[in-house]
Amino acid sequence: MKSILLALCLTGSFVSPMVKAQDVTSAELDKAVKYLEKTRAGVLAATAGLSEAQWNFKQATNRWSIAEVTEHIAAAEDLMMNLIQGPVMSATARTEAEDLTALDELVLQRLVDRTHKAQAPEPLIPNKRFGSPEESLKHFQTSRAKTIQFLKSTKDLRQHAYNLPQITWLNGKKLDAYEWVLYIAAHSERHTKQILEVKEAPSYPKR
Repeated sequence: MKSILLALCLTGSFVSPMVKAQDVTSAELDKAVKYLEKTRAGVLAATAGLSEAQWNFKQATNRWSIAEVTEHIAAAEDLMMNLIQGPVMSATARTEAEDLTALDELVLQRLVDRTHKAQAPEPLIPNKRFGSPEESLKHFQTSRAKTIQFLKSTKDLRQHAYNLPQITWLNGKKLDAYEWVLYIAAHSERHTKQILEVKEAPSYPKR
């Protein structure tokens, strides 16, 4: 029996499903690329043709302007890609069984739900780091192109999973690199909704 098990291991026929994670399918890859492209288009459409007054309008002193939201989106893309290309891709695969489809959907649904409020971490609080809202948009587009290229060129996205305890709604679950990319796209959709909320304010400037 021992010799049979050894032979199976050497030929690669005996693989523990708890150790070897599945690869991203072509359908999953296509879904993520399209979502990144769609949410990029959403940010650009929501901010197109804004006047200086519209960029800087605030519903209240403790609320963000569209310029600040746009800066936050661009800064978050960089921070999360640094997370993915550093700690996430350095992490090992999950050792526990996980319904990946359900976890993917949790990320997509939870992030865009604006009824759940969250406080931005200190590094992502707007501080005019890009100089102007127009430069924030340019930076975002450059960063999003890099995110899409990373997604297309990286083959082992499911083989690395990492948890941030600060994201309490994950309840300790780890997200793999593919799911972190979905997180980036969903994050920008969440804040595009925030931009649209600002534009719907009764006192929002007409021009």
